[in-house]
Amino acid sequence: MTDRLKILYVDDEADIRTIVEMALALDPGMEVRLASSGQDVLEMLQQGAWVPDLALIDMLMPGMTGTDVMAALRERGWTANIPIVFVTASAWQRDIDRFIDAGALGVIAKPFDPLTLADTVRSFAEQAKAE
Repeated sequence: MTDRLKILYVDDEADIRTIVEMALALDPGMEVRLASSGQDVLEMLQQGAWVPDLALIDMLMPGMTGTDVMAALRERGWTANIPIVFVTASAWQRDIDRFIDAGALGVIAKPFDPLTLADTVRSFAEQAKAE
């Protein structure tokens, strides 16, 4: 049996974190961890004991934006290569292009369909592995 896909979801909105956790729990091949802020992510990944295969990060959070979190992760050796997908309600093409130019693997638009979220996440993880 292969290892489970390790997914980190970061969002300041507790209800969205719950929806994502429940949606991804439908896929037994995924292990999901949650964080409520950029600072939580940095603390969680500080020791390097658990490194996600893919991070889904909300763009607009108090304290640190999604791009701030990505920049902080890129500065650390063991987190520098974590593929990042931004989750945002601002999914205009110019914004998507800007996020990808900043180094994101892709974008998931809010609101998203919880029933297809696991498939979307798995597609991004496969894309990251192929790159």
